Amino acid sequence: MRTRPLKVALLGCGVVGSEVARIMTTHADDLAARIGAPVELAGVAVRRPSKVREGIDPALITTDATALVQRGDIDVVVEVIGGIEPARALITTAFENGASVVSANKALLAEDGAALHAAAEKYGRDLYYEAAVAGAIPLVRPLRESLVGDKVNRVLGIVNGTTNFILDKMDTSGAGYSEALDEATALGYAEADPTADVEGFDAAAKAAILAGIAFHTRVKIGDVHREGITEVTAADIASARRMGCTVKLLAICERAADGASVTARVHPAMIPLSHPLASVREAYNAVFVEAEAAGQLMFYGPGAGGSPTASAVLGDLVAVCRNKLGEATGPGESAYTRLPVSPMGEVVTRYHISLDVADKPGVLAQVATVFAEQGVSIDTVRQQGKDGEASLVVVTHRAPDAALSGTVEALRKLDTVRGVASIMRVEGE
Repeated sequence: MRTRPLKVALLGCGVVGSEVARIMTTHADDLAARIGAPVELAGVAVRRPSKVREGIDPALITTDATALVQRGDIDVVVEVIGGIEPARALITTAFENGASVVSANKALLAEDGAALHAAAEKYGRDLYYEAAVAGAIPLVRPLRESLVGDKVNRVLGIVNGTTNFILDKMDTSGAGYSEALDEATALGYAEADPTADVEGFDAAAKAAILAGIAFHTRVKIGDVHREGITEVTAADIASARRMGCTVKLLAICERAADGASVTARVHPAMIPLSHPLASVREAYNAVFVEAEAAGQLMFYGPGAGGSPTASAVLGDLVAVCRNKLGEATGPGESAYTRLPVSPMGEVVTRYHISLDVADKPGVLAQVATVFAEQGVSIDTVRQQGKDGEASLVVVTHRAPDAALSGTVEALRKLDTVRGVASIMRVEGE
């Protein structure tokens, strides 16, 4: 074993960063044995140096992250500060000064992953980011390495623990959205500002990363169709239950049947209770990967939190350090297919549409005519009426999303339709 340690700079020391530092210290001997050399925490960049950080030598603390990554003796930079800047500049500077990078920064990778990979390749460095998607669940590396000889056609899953907790509580307790969000906040699953989670931005960034890796093409967060869960109501949950379904926020990345394009989308959807994703409870994540030779694979586990995310970071750290010792680098960006990302309107899916309508003869016929004119086939219809008002629930067969959207717009123009109570896609069948 080499006695000279590999030096690690840590950018950020919040929930994840502090746990990374703790594991590096408490498991130092095991990490050294697995890597073939000791690893040494050489510096920790933070915004608030006065904060007490248990187990970390105060002499390692600095507010000058740029100077830390420019030192020249740093072997690996671990970036867990998040956001676009200064993270992007710091990672690029680390490459320029001889360090490889381990990052948990999904937002940056989804926005500018191609440029970061190009910089890593230019300077002969590693860029690893298992922790950017699904916390402790090994997902990025299986896609980049284990399945690299296979053809992945679909990635489908729950990749945000906060929204899964909220929807699970709405389903199991009958709580409304606001009540379930309050519980998630009280338990620490939701941030004080939960927008990134509940509006689907977090899941969309992860979907972009997964689609890019799975299909060997470049997908940015702007390419991902995104809908959050803020409009999901207790009535939607109850309607799903009557259909033998539950509601989940899904990230869905698919290769077109002809192989000429890909799609990436995040939105709430009804899935059958028989589907394995329906049983994913609380703040857990689960992802299905469908490949031609391997078939269907499922990855399940805690998708967030200090310890689970730190586990993924440390796994990458060990791999990058091993590469350093072997004077090699791991897999970089694979974007050779250059497949275009199709718009949401071309995606073929099913819809569950709940309408408030007048309770009188001929209404169902008018509604059915609208669906027929738009070329959308109806699977089932359920109608309930009372005192001149009625609810009409229509579940469609699969059709292009644009056709379904056109159907909804045409329904809104009918005099007998009082309003569109809810619209939700149906997946997993």
